[in-house]
Amino acid sequence: MLVVFVLPSSLRRWVSGMQEVKVFAVGADRDSPPTLGSALDMLRRTHPLLEERLRDEYGRIRRHISMIVCGENARGLGSLDCALPPGAEVYVLPALA
Repeated sequence: MLVVFVLPSSLRRWVSGMQEVKVFAVGADRDSPPTLGSALDMLRRTHPLLEERLRDEYGRIRRHISMIVCGENARGLGSLDCALPPGAEVYVLPALA
């Protein structure tokens, strides 16, 4: 399934200035939808420098990053285990100081 990460300007330099990055994500099995974690795993393969800015050394979403899925913060939807609907757009937002 195609997942679109929509990026703020502060993260675009890691992906040649692109506003959106598209990746294909798959579920753990054919009956399971892909998760935010599986989409980030694929992002790591295609854009490793960007993914390093989104997840910490333990693989968790960095504290200063929010990911919005279907209008809600992914942390409230299960974080990396958040199931993604078909055609998901994930808005990446850095925390404001």
